[in-house]
Amino acid sequence: MKKISVIYWSGTGNTEKMAESVAEGARALEAEVRIVPVGSASVEDVLSADAVALGCPSMGDEILEESEMEPFICSLEKQSLANVSVVLFGSYDWGDGKWMRDWEERMKKTGASLLAEGLILQLEPDEEGLGECRKLGETLAKA
Repeated sequence: MKKISVIYWSGTGNTEKMAESVAEGARALEAEVRIVPVGSASVEDVLSADAVALGCPSMGDEILEESEMEPFICSLEKQSLANVSVVLFGSYDWGDGKWMRDWEERMKKTGASLLAEGLILQLEPDEEGLGECRKLGETLAKA
């Protein structure tokens, strides 16, 4: 059984809804899923998993949330994630997805294997968007 960690930060609940749908998609394929707010997550949650989903909305000038998610990603950047399969997701209000492209680049530099393009949904995810999240979770479970 695949062990999957879904680690996220959410201010308004939009990215949390996305995280829950990613987990739902992975569980549908019999994966063992641990869903963790980033403030309660550890590097071990990433290193011990078969695959990992990281979720964070775009903040400010298209950056990651600075008090919890950014330090967590910085701690991952100090690791070799060469054997870790990763997907990224998050919601946004405005912009063109620069924060996601930057985040993908950062994760590639750790050696992580990105299984899909980062999934971004504007504001509160609708049923179609949540379906995309479930598909992302299925991608993790198949990794």
